[in-house]
Amino acid sequence: MSGFELEMNEYLPLRDVVFQTLRQAILRGELKPGERLMEIHLAQKLGVSRTPVREAIRKLEKEGLVTIEPRRGAYASQISTDDMVEILEVRQNMEGLAAFFAASRMKPEQMRELEDVSKKYNQAVADGNMQDMITYDTRFHRIIVESCNNKILVQMIEQLQELVLRFRYIYYDNFRRAENMPEEHQTILEAIENGDADAARQAADIHIDRLKDLIIREGV
Repeated sequence: MSGFELEMNEYLPLRDVVFQTLRQAILRGELKPGERLMEIHLAQKLGVSRTPVREAIRKLEKEGLVTIEPRRGAYASQISTDDMVEILEVRQNMEGLAAFFAASRMKPEQMRELEDVSKKYNQAVADGNMQDMITYDTRFHRIIVESCNNKILVQMIEQLQELVLRFRYIYYDNFRRAENMPEEHQTILEAIENGDADAARQAADIHIDRLKDLIIREGV
């Protein structure tokens, strides 16, 4: 069984804490695609009864993160190359638009944070530090989205974020895939810094397009 612990929260009922703990374990890849979710083992590991575990598994099935099959039981849903390409297709359109808006709407303090996060991401790639790569890659794109000042677009991208998080954990499992990403991030950053909306959108588009090509070529 993968290494994760109950993420206690004094403001949430136990069933919700169990649900959030298992949900994050799947999104982070601590429960890997195809891994069996056995109620009794999970209950023992988390130090709870089987009831909140059973409820959490059923709720996760509704979200598509768990698959339940007769005679096979419950397991963390597989994520295929097609799934990942679909996620990237949606990201490509929405984040390209966010970069377009960010070029004229990003505040100076957001620009400084974007530069700082970009440097930290580059260092993580140089060090081969997967967790930091995921943290700073996520933050890099989130700053751009936050700065676009379009509430509808932000809400749409937020709905996609957790699927993107699961994608990142699978994608960065081979950190060498990230070798060209510092340069791609820099191109996006410079276009935004120069206030060139069309260039920012194109750079964001090319960045996601290259990710799609890698996924299609190499698979999950």
